[in-house]
Amino acid sequence: MLKERDRDILEHIVEYCDEVRQAIVMFDDSLKSLKTNATYKNAVSMCVLQIGELVTHFSKEFLAANPKVPWADIKRMRNIAAHHYKKFSLEKLHGTMVKDIPKLKEYCLELLAQK
Repeated sequence: MLKERDRDILEHIVEYCDEVRQAIVMFDDSLKSLKTNATYKNAVSMCVLQIGELVTHFSKEFLAANPKVPWADIKRMRNIAAHHYKKFSLEKLHGTMVKDIPKLKEYCLELLAQK
């Protein structure tokens, strides 16, 4: 059973995953668009940053019970986006937004569906 705090965090992560999807729909899913449109890059980066911040607030029990997702890697990506923005790989961001974010959303929804 999920603690209320962990449930809230999952719900917020799903919202940010939806925002990434909305940005993709608005701009398209190409790396070229991400590289050439600062608004697109900033929107997706902010969502990734927020997701990474949220995972730092999960309970230790939640993290231990749900090792399927690389929570520490998500946090590391947040730290790179927040503190080393100029070195942030747009190729990695693109892969995250088109491959990893949909999987993360799906997993979070699975966890939320549990009672």
